[in-house]
Amino acid sequence: MAENTSKDEIIRTVTELVAAEFGRPAEELTPDTDLSAVEGADSVKVLRSVARIERAFDIELEDDQVFGFKTINHVADAVAALLAERS
Repeated sequence: MAENTSKDEIIRTVTELVAAEFGRPAEELTPDTDLSAVEGADSVKVLRSVARIERAFDIELEDDQVFGFKTINHVADAVAALLAERS
């Protein structure tokens, strides 16, 4: 994805990737959904979601960020910051 990707696009993509990894409909997730509270969530699925997100946006998130993510919005903020650094 390009550096000029909007925050809404980032949230939509992150939501779709997380939903696919967690085996949940994307409609169940909002930007403020607590990722640890999603049915079926575990640390392996979170790490797989992060790997999908990194590939989708061609970025690398720091380990300390990954384990601090609470919501999709937090993930999207980190992705947006990395994309902004590249532009």
